[in-house]
Amino acid sequence: MTNSSKNVAELEIEDIEGVGPTTARKMKEAGISSVLELATVVADELAADLGGSKETAATFIMAAQKLLRESGVLDNEFTTADIELEKRKSLLRCSTGAKALDELLLGGIETQAITEFYGEFGSGKSQICHTLCVTAQQPVEEAGLGAGVILIDTEGTFRPERVDQIARARGLNPEEVLKRVAICKAYNSSHLELIVKSMGKYIDDFKAKMIIIDSIISLHRAEFAGRGTLADRQQRLNGIMHKLVRIAVIYNVAIIVTNQVQATPDTFFGDPTKPAGGNVIGHASTYRVYLRKAGNDRIAKIIDSPYHPYSDVRFTVNEKGVDDIEADAPKKRSAKEKDDD
Repeated sequence: MTNSSKNVAELEIEDIEGVGPTTARKMKEAGISSVLELATVVADELAADLGGSKETAATFIMAAQKLLRESGVLDNEFTTADIELEKRKSLLRCSTGAKALDELLLGGIETQAITEFYGEFGSGKSQICHTLCVTAQQPVEEAGLGAGVILIDTEGTFRPERVDQIARARGLNPEEVLKRVAICKAYNSSHLELIVKSMGKYIDDFKAKMIIIDSIISLHRAEFAGRGTLADRQQRLNGIMHKLVRIAVIYNVAIIVTNQVQATPDTFFGDPTKPAGGNVIGHASTYRVYLRKAGNDRIAKIIDSPYHPYSDVRFTVNEKGVDDIEADAPKKRSAKEKDDD
């Protein structure tokens, strides 16, 4: 993807083939105010907003994507693998705060992708989110994204004091860091879906390059209880995840989602925990990382990735947020060793 912010700013919905003044007005009334937003919308939702057919809505969406390609914002539909490789080398990557975890992710959190962290409570999911709020604002030359962060909190776990502490420990101005973290507390699943639907506007408003959802499953898991509601829950989660996939690519942002786990009692060998949300979240996530506690440390393991090696690393959590384990720290001497001196 090329840097064509000027072209994007000049594009209007009326520039899209087949969109007249009346249709453009209806789109804007539905919250679709830019070509980028139209390119990421779901055809069913657009059809309902316009009061037309799904086929017509899909035509508008494809026309918006075509206009973005012609303007250089999106890549052509077909490219060769060598060109794609060169483009991937220029992707932005954001440090997690721990070099070991960055190496596991082959450079850090990628833009144009969804990275999922799942694990039990206390495994470090929210600590990674707090740390990324700081590291994402570091300059690109210092393994950051040099931009703001949007964090959607569905569990009430975000603490600005923690971001302040991490920023101070990493030598950054905490006041400036906090100003560039946009927080939204989602109180129910419908609210979360509405936020994701309007995400394009928020990305522009807050100049964000990273979106964090902590956690993606919490609200739906609480509201859709029992097997009778499972199909509806999964379909709504599916809509959110696929909207996020399109946002990641078209807006060139990094998306991080945290996920809860559930136990599988029929597992007799190995780890009985597995991520909640089923295949809907698993298939939509580009990279899936399993976190678990190991004493005072944490272990991160790649579970699913198109190209990462399936390995694991250890990291710790301290005043700097997510950090490397001090391998060279002096070990505590036993009482016997002291007596021998």
